[in-house]
Amino acid sequence: MIEIARVPAFRDNYIWLLHEPDSGETIVVDPGEAEPVLAEADRRGWRINQVWNTHWHADHTGGNAAIKAATGCRITGPAAELGKIPTLDVQVKQGDRAHIGGYGAQVLEIPAHTAGHIAFHLPEAEMVFVGDTLFAMGCGRLFEGTAAQMWHAMQTLAALPPQTRVYCGHEYTQSNGRYALVAEPDNAAIATRMREVDAMRARGEATLPTMIALERATNPFMRAGSAEELARRRTEKDNFSG
Repeated sequence: MIEIARVPAFRDNYIWLLHEPDSGETIVVDPGEAEPVLAEADRRGWRINQVWNTHWHADHTGGNAAIKAATGCRITGPAAELGKIPTLDVQVKQGDRAHIGGYGAQVLEIPAHTAGHIAFHLPEAEMVFVGDTLFAMGCGRLFEGTAAQMWHAMQTLAALPPQTRVYCGHEYTQSNGRYALVAEPDNAAIATRMREVDAMRARGEATLPTMIALERATNPFMRAGSAEELARRRTEKDNFSG
């Protein structure tokens, strides 16, 4: 079994540490900063071998250089964003694979938030690392891509097995859920989930990871029936103040 540690960073980022006990390998996913990652790995006795980046934004790559300097790790990320992630050692695209111990990770191209955004799907471990494309009850802003690309990305992720655990880059669930209640006011599953989310946040608990099945039932962007509907909902969410 792959062990997972969640490392909070900045205001609402999550950096993910994966450790495979049989091989002793440890991977960092989207380290926006180095210090808390190195401290957590040291506390657990884990030696960092790799960094996986889902996209180029600094709050996901800012710790690359310092972690590499401290550990000698290899950094893997989207080939399409090589020009914006100068620390990359390995560039990957759709259909390529990365590995941690005996587990393979399939690279999925899911552009929209950024032009070359990717996800890492580990089918045997039933987990996917989605960066800032899919959030619990939400999706990323369309900084470099289109609503059609985001809709396609949502369909790609929705097609993963329902029990797949989803590791996102930010703790946005509560604000996303407030919009979801407005987008689908008759969706009882959203109302139920929001009661749980509000209680978790009141206790200071993280709401991630989520699951594909839960997003299929409660995420208004994954549930959008067309790119046009997703575009409308994305605009509404961008202007939402609830």
